Amino acid sequence: MNALKLIALDEEDLEIVSSHLQDAVMRVGDMAYQPSRKRFAAVLNRFDWEAAQESNGKVFRRRRVALRFDRVFGAQLKNLKLGADDRVLSLLALRFEPAEAPSGRVTLTFSGDASIQLQVECIEAELKDLGPAWRTRSKPEHPGGEPDAGSGPGAGSEPGATGS
Repeated sequence: MNALKLIALDEEDLEIVSSHLQDAVMRVGDMAYQPSRKRFAAVLNRFDWEAAQESNGKVFRRRRVALRFDRVFGAQLKNLKLGADDRVLSLLALRFEPAEAPSGRVTLTFSGDASIQLQVECIEAELKDLGPAWRTRSKPEHPGGEPDAGSGPGAGSEPGATGS
């Protein structure tokens, strides 16, 4: 399995990054907004959908990944408390809402009606695998739909994460 490294500079690129991060899990304490650097960064455990598909649903893995947004001028939280460092979030999607081109808002949507909205000058993001993958017992399930149809918590044991 090759390490993934993606750059997003437009809405279409961001959709690809979002698809790779569907059902990634992270702790609140593993993200940071740095106003002086105009940067938002997070470390997540992404589910490897490609490996699951290639193995016909017999091998499930996760991998530690870094996500970074530059040119960020503000961040708003919904249903999240920064002091709850051990709270585990399940990422559903990344979305871009344009304003005056090329600026807009990037929203990280999590299960449980939580989200982070980033005010950005433009889309400038990087997704990068940080290390080897590890096996997990199951893949994320999505109530009321197909298992890989879009919105549900990650499953299996994650280094540094408890619960889901």
